[in-house]
Amino acid sequence: DVVSRLDHPCIVRMLDQGAADDDGPFIVFELVDGVTLKALVRQRGALPPAEAASIASQVARGLELAHRSGIVHRDIKSHNILVTDSGVAKLTDFGIARLLDGMQDGLTRTGTVLGTSDYLAPEQARGLGVDGRTDVYALGIVLYESLTGELPFPADTPMAVALRQVRDPMPDPRTVHPPVPAY
Repeated sequence: DVVSRLDHPCIVRMLDQGAADDDGPFIVFELVDGVTLKALVRQRGALPPAEAASIASQVARGLELAHRSGIVHRDIKSHNILVTDSGVAKLTDFGIARLLDGMQDGLTRTGTVLGTSDYLAPEQARGLGVDGRTDVYALGIVLYESLTGELPFPADTPMAVALRQVRDPMPDPRTVHPPVPAY
């Protein structure tokens, strides 16, 4: 399993996997002493730009290794990023990741929408094939959320969020939270 071989300081390591007798399969991950980025933003609101950029940069470095290894995470969201007290960010939950196995010119299968609607790239929301750029888009949503304390496309239902992802341009985070720098 390629996911189990991902070794990067910004990716939660999978230590073991197997099948317990009657209890079904199991996966053992490294213990990370921290909180999800989602919890951190809920607790503190908008993060200082330098902290938000540091977290996004760390996750991007972990994603770069995953993408070079042929893995698209497909569910990048603030819930799947753990942040330690010392500011180390670790990406977790490659549960719906798919190998870029040559299907459809290296893209994952079309017609399948997996992920969390608040973070879906437009092509993912439309059920089209995805690649590493899909993760980069979702990381941009995470950065927006970290900088503003809000998601860019609020709506009442997951379908309405997905429609906004496809239809609406990305809002400027400075309109929601003016202290976000322009650069």
